[in-house]
Amino acid sequence: MRALIISDIHANLDALEAVLAAAPQHDVLWNLGDTVGYAANPNEVIQRVRNAAGITIRGNHDRAACSNAENDDFSPIADRAVQWTRRVLTPENLQWLQSLPTGPLATGVEDVSCVHGSPVHEDDYLVSIDDAGVAFQAARERITLFGHTHMQVGFASDGEQLFTLQPLYSSDEDADEYELPLRRGIRYLLNPGSTGQPRDGDWRASFAVYDEERALFTWYRVPYDVSKTQENIRRAGLPDFLADRLVVGR
Repeated sequence: MRALIISDIHANLDALEAVLAAAPQHDVLWNLGDTVGYAANPNEVIQRVRNAAGITIRGNHDRAACSNAENDDFSPIADRAVQWTRRVLTPENLQWLQSLPTGPLATGVEDVSCVHGSPVHEDDYLVSIDDAGVAFQAARERITLFGHTHMQVGFASDGEQLFTLQPLYSSDEDADEYELPLRRGIRYLLNPGSTGQPRDGDWRASFAVYDEERALFTWYRVPYDVSKTQENIRRAGLPDFLADRLVVGR
């Protein structure tokens, strides 16, 4: 079984289409949340994901976009994007967002679960070794796939020590990949990175593939038409910052 893993698309249709076109053959798609927010194509992205995904869990932007609650923990720019998204979502897509399950969610594959933020709470950020130590205590499966931070990163535990894992790429412009063999007896927290708004200094769209048979997790980066996404964001009247940040991956 091979699973294509995406996260934090954030309504960036061009990045999503580039990922789906570049992804190797797979049996199922797992979407780790924040399908909407920030960019200008929430309805198109939802429809594409609904047609392709085997699993989609909700992210904090998904929850905010289909609720009238105040978003005190969002920046003013993020909140503007949420308000805009609420206005443009179709009733059908709004209902779909409202129906999304929270993580951790079993994938149906042995020892693998999906969350948006952390096994502790869907809104928690998993950034540091200390964060990982707390998350490992809460994780039920040997392998937990998470998103939310918009960074390709992983953590591993042998029961005594914790390790940080990061891909190393030979290019910062072209499509590239990095393989991580998964060792028996080791527990993992693995983030595929953000498809639609990377924040790890690399502008390319992120995704990953989990190969159960080969015990292999592969990180990928793929270029896409950033200028088209920027144009759509500006045309929609969303803040320029949301367009500008895409070219620097921050």
